[in-house]
Amino acid sequence: MPIPIVSFVGRSNSGKTTFIERVIPELVRAGYKVATVKHAGHGFDLDTEGKDSWRHKQAGASSVVILSKGSMAVFADVSDQLKVEDVRDRLLDDTYDLIIAEGWKHEGYPKIVIVRDQLGEVPISPEGLLAVVSDKPVDLTVPLFGLDDVSAVAALIMKQFPRRARSEHELEA
Repeated sequence: MPIPIVSFVGRSNSGKTTFIERVIPELVRAGYKVATVKHAGHGFDLDTEGKDSWRHKQAGASSVVILSKGSMAVFADVSDQLKVEDVRDRLLDDTYDLIIAEGWKHEGYPKIVIVRDQLGEVPISPEGLLAVVSDKPVDLTVPLFGLDDVSAVAALIMKQFPRRARSEHELEA
């Protein structure tokens, strides 16, 4: 069974990152292994000029993978805009319980929308809408949580996406 994806969506500067950063520890305390994938609509560059990985990329490598004990980073050219499931299928093993995506508001991923002013401040596909997080009244048939209801949102996520059972070997690792 593929790792489930839940996406947090909303307008720019609505507090998506801050809310995600508050939800992750709740999930981790409950035993979840979480990966996050952020959509950067205007591009990005994380590699540092002068470092070996940057130099490899500048020399023409299409992908650069950096490995150390316990960590991996990948800098890779991609042919088009990848979807979260593409990242999941290429980079994440089956030990993860959940992927939290930030963005992809027009995709059909199960989603939680952060609303600051009014529903509709950013167009959102209603497909897969799990909940709304806002301090404003919202008239929808999905649950409405306040901006400080982090544990309640985490509980909803855990109910919708239960942790997968761990084998004896995984529990020891």
